[in-house]
Amino acid sequence: MDQAFLRRVHSDRIEKRQIDELIGLARGIAADGAINQAEAEVLATWLAANASASESPIIWILYTRVGEMLSDGVLDDDEKSELLATLTKLTGDPSELGEELKATTLPLCDPAPAVRFTDEKFCFTGTFAYGCRKTCENVAKLHGGDAGGLLKSTTYLVIGTYVSDAWVYSTYGRKIEKACQMRAKGLPIAIISEDHWVRAVEAEQARSDLGSM
Repeated sequence: MDQAFLRRVHSDRIEKRQIDELIGLARGIAADGAINQAEAEVLATWLAANASASESPIIWILYTRVGEMLSDGVLDDDEKSELLATLTKLTGDPSELGEELKATTLPLCDPAPAVRFTDEKFCFTGTFAYGCRKTCENVAKLHGGDAGGLLKSTTYLVIGTYVSDAWVYSTYGRKIEKACQMRAKGLPIAIISEDHWVRAVEAEQARSDLGSM
């Protein structure tokens, strides 16, 4: 029998076993509807031990995200909410991990406003395709803006592309509701999608590249 075929079958079996183990671990962590620092570190240890021998994009993406979340040694409330939503989706159907919530259910500004960076303040909430929340914050700062929690001085609340269907009840859901209340009171805060923000980042980067020529 072809050796390449046998290796492929063996690899597929390993990957299936890894995904089954990951789903079991995720189900145990997410069972109580919350996640803490110790549980995230257990997950990170499992991912570190298995990622090197895996070809599964789910394992690699989760390995990268969890590593970024724990890079500062603290799993904050937003990161707990993001990780719980991801693990909950994983335990339901791995093929739906990262399912996009329809934009019509989110209170986005319509039309979406122009996005400026210099001296503007950004707050990021949800789960991002671009990278973890800290990565998005660093990009905003790189282009002259600031980023952090949701404050009266926040000018843009950016909602990640991938969010749980139960966003209303989550940590980031409360941020969205608070931003809506701020907007209703006349505060100059814009609620925008990750896609809109990414297009602004790309345009800003293109301008920076032209300026450096």
